[in-house]
Amino acid sequence: MSTSLLYHAFGIRGYRYQSTAYEGGAVIFTITQDRLTLRCPECNGRDIVCRGVNVRELRTVPIGGKRAYVHIAVQRVWCLVCAAVRQVRLKFAEERVSYTRAFERYALELSRHMTIQDVARHLGISWDVVKDIQKRQLQRKFSRPKLAGLTHLAIDEISIGKGHKYVTVVLDIDSGAVVYVGNGKGTDALKPFWRRLLRSGARIQAVAIDMSPAYIAAVSAHVPTATLVFDHFHIVKLFNEKLSNFRRDLYHKLTNESDRIVLKGTRWLLLKNPENLDATRNEQQRLQEALQINAPLATVYYMKEDLRTLWNYPGKVSAGRFLDDWIARAKTSGIRMLQSFAETLHDHREGILAWYDHPISTGPLEGTNNKIVTMKRQAYGFRDLEFFKLKIMALHQSKYALVG
Repeated sequence: MSTSLLYHAFGIRGYRYQSTAYEGGAVIFTITQDRLTLRCPECNGRDIVCRGVNVRELRTVPIGGKRAYVHIAVQRVWCLVCAAVRQVRLKFAEERVSYTRAFERYALELSRHMTIQDVARHLGISWDVVKDIQKRQLQRKFSRPKLAGLTHLAIDEISIGKGHKYVTVVLDIDSGAVVYVGNGKGTDALKPFWRRLLRSGARIQAVAIDMSPAYIAAVSAHVPTATLVFDHFHIVKLFNEKLSNFRRDLYHKLTNESDRIVLKGTRWLLLKNPENLDATRNEQQRLQEALQINAPLATVYYMKEDLRTLWNYPGKVSAGRFLDDWIARAKTSGIRMLQSFAETLHDHREGILAWYDHPISTGPLEGTNNKIVTMKRQAYGFRDLEFFKLKIMALHQSKYALVG
């Protein structure tokens, strides 16, 4: 075997071919390094004295269906400058791994089309090795994303398992990339991100969040010049939750059995948008029957539909007048649930209307959350949290295809 074949086939350059052996269905290439090329791995100096060798056998790209290995005696050297004994670095393999860089690239290429278990089975290695290869690659690419160019962010937490396990995700709305994943939720989960953001010198213009007091305080403290935009998805979601509770309480208070039958099973009809009601299942008729038996329920429902139009106005001024009118009508409705929600909207009025200055939301982040859930389900969970977080940060480069 020539030295050029070592380079072109396995990416090994600057070493000499010595011999080939065939053992147990595997091909083993023995190579050596010229002593004139030895350097101290720390200072790169030539003032060294050889002090023994460490034999390494590294897995490399298979040949046909056969496993292939590279056998090399790695020199240990005493550096006269550093006054320490160290093992010289190999140009074609990382330290403390059992494979070459060519094998690593091959495994990563297979991982684009196969699961970790499939790659491991195909290569005849442990799935832990494939996972570590992927993790090292993800760490190189995504462990320290650049923050200097960030202008619009979305922040939200997602559940990653039972027992109230959460991670907090920060999304760059402009690029769709996840720039930070923190352990837990609340202000503590974001502390490392704020430190990095401050050092980056990024000029954040707006941040989309829900109406969580913790997020409001954190964003206001660390990026005080940024505009807070309260996500309309969470506002409508919060109202829907209160509407569901209102219907449930009303159902339990009814004494007329026929009215209870009409109201039972109407939760999703109340939450659905009118244009999505299924005519073939008489959902419109069932909804109207439920609204006719209770005036407060009808009021809450139509107030919900009215609130949805808040983000359809041509400008911030007209939207502000509508919001003030909606709050006034809710306060005079005599319905405690509407009055309480009106107070919430009043307290967060500026952030709600800020959407007209910066039309952003956590919608892209909700889509990313769906991808995270799908990824976790396909993998049947992740035992390595750091690996899971790195996979999340690489999601924007993932490709999804419809099959079947």
